[in-house]
Amino acid sequence: MNEPAHTPPRARPESFRARDLKAALTVGDLPASLKWYQEALGFTVARRYERGGQLYAVALAAGATELLLTQDDGSKGRDRAKGLGISLQFTTAQDIDGLASRCRDHGAVLETPPTDTPWGVRMFRIRDPDGFLFTIAAAREA
Repeated sequence: MNEPAHTPPRARPESFRARDLKAALTVGDLPASLKWYQEALGFTVARRYERGGQLYAVALAAGATELLLTQDDGSKGRDRAKGLGISLQFTTAQDIDGLASRCRDHGAVLETPPTDTPWGVRMFRIRDPDGFLFTIAAAREA
């Protein structure tokens, strides 16, 4: 009897190994969004981008995280929906309840209050003025 021909196993493709994620968000009112991110969440300005003396984007930093806020130029419609279908998570070692209080103290409305999850984190959710949803999470102490 003939033995079946041996087919070598297929080599698996190398997995994608990202080291960081930066997000760019188009906002309806850049000055108002900038104020919200600085006051409610505590981001700092890393860089301002101007064209013809007009501010059109701001790079923000919080720890190792960076967000780029860009002013919507209206080319896709002034009233188009923003922030739908996406959620971003920030992981921190800071006190979740303290961060949630800071957000509320600056007028931000939490989507969900600080909550302990079955997977070992304490988190809350918050939307920015354009509707972008963020989860702020920290590992719970055992």
